[in-house]
Amino acid sequence: MKNIVKNLALVTLVTFITLSFTTIEKKEIKLNKSKVVWKGYKVTGSHEGSISLKSGLLEFKNGKLTGGQFVIDMNTIICTDLTGEYKGKLEGHLKSDDFFGVEAFPTANLIFTSVKATGKNSYEVKGNLTIKGKTNPITFVISIYGNKATATVKIDRTKYDIRYGSTSFFENLQDKAIYDEFDLVADLEF
Repeated sequence: MKNIVKNLALVTLVTFITLSFTTIEKKEIKLNKSKVVWKGYKVTGSHEGSISLKSGLLEFKNGKLTGGQFVIDMNTIICTDLTGEYKGKLEGHLKSDDFFGVEAFPTANLIFTSVKATGKNSYEVKGNLTIKGKTNPITFVISIYGNKATATVKIDRTKYDIRYGSTSFFENLQDKAIYDEFDLVADLEF
């Protein structure tokens, strides 16, 4: 009985010491100093713009990235390569049900499910991305330098029921075709 109590005390002590030196930090993203840029492609060119985060955080354990989660405010999507009437039309169309349906789905979410270090400042992230109420797995690389992070994510919009102008679903679109994948580039500060 004495040995069991001694062993239990030893295990408790080792666990306490281990946990005392393991620090998990949640670092909030500074929304006013962070930027997310999107770029969509079509047969005749491309369009680009920005979209704002509603919230975000990165989790670190002993200085290494271990997790993260983000909420994107879909109502903030804007086009930066057009002006005037055409800018307004594109922004309205992107917010419509043809694309992101922001009235019914005002936010999109990204939750990290696993993080693997691939270099000194580089990590492979696997996560679940939810757009228009549909969740799909996604993999991308994020780089961390001090209190800044950068990532480029390629997204197949058709996995989120965004089919407008997609040659995967419609024929004879010719120069009206819009490619299925678009890019998000995030420059974050925390």
